[in-house]
Amino acid sequence: MADNNKTKIWIQLADVKVIPLNIEPDEEPKYREAENLVNTLWTRWMNRFNGIATSQEVLARVAFQFARLYLEMYNQNSMANDFLTEFEKQLDDLQAQVAAEPQP
Repeated sequence: MADNNKTKIWIQLADVKVIPLNIEPDEEPKYREAENLVNTLWTRWMNRFNGIATSQEVLARVAFQFARLYLEMYNQNSMANDFLTEFEKQLDDLQAQVAAEPQP
């Protein structure tokens, strides 16, 4: 897809230099929500770890937390997909059995 269909936005994460991104215009709300989630957790943890951890260390903790949550959701989705695949196979087998029965 051509870059001329993209929208340029700037996101601010923690106290890191502003990051420019070229995105699809309809995806901006997702990017803004992600930006807000990172900043909310970073701010909360900066207060929690005040004087104990640097901003960079707190941001690393935030990144790790989101990576952990992503992996957890990925695994849950994978298990759901496996269940649905097996369920669909059972339905197909049942349909084949019904179709093979003699019709009155």
